Amino acid sequence: MVEADANRLIARSFGNIRTSPKTASEVRLKQIYDAITQLITKFAIESIVLEDIFFSKNISNAFIVGEVKGIVKLAAANADRPITVYTPTQVKQAVVGYGKATKSQMEKMTQALLKLKEPPRPDHAADALALALCHARSYKVLQLREKYMQREN
Repeated sequence: MVEADANRLIARSFGNIRTSPKTASEVRLKQIYDAITQLITKFAIESIVLEDIFFSKNISNAFIVGEVKGIVKLAAANADRPITVYTPTQVKQAVVGYGKATKSQMEKMTQALLKLKEPPRPDHAADALALALCHARSYKVLQLREKYMQREN
């Protein structure tokens, strides 16, 4: 969770939602849904941001990620929170200023922008913080574009 206050960006919380691989998949999905719902309430999250991920090699991972993204979208919809999706290139461009930035560059810039003592860990948490930073830097432009499009129609 990242709070955007004017030009200040503050990391409020980050980490992973962990489930046991020994647990049935439908139970794991419910655990993820419940955790996301609790986070939305606890932190009064205004919007949900997801990464548009493309898989070309590991199809089974693609299905798992798709299920989890669906659960996150359901939690957001049930809480009446908007969802914005960014591509990895958009995130890299917004955070580092270069659409082909390396993972290490992303982690260092995320650390610097959020004034963290060390790079965020685990990797998934670092990715999520980068997504939140991308959104914090992009949402005003998106809102202006939406208002403009409404006036045109």
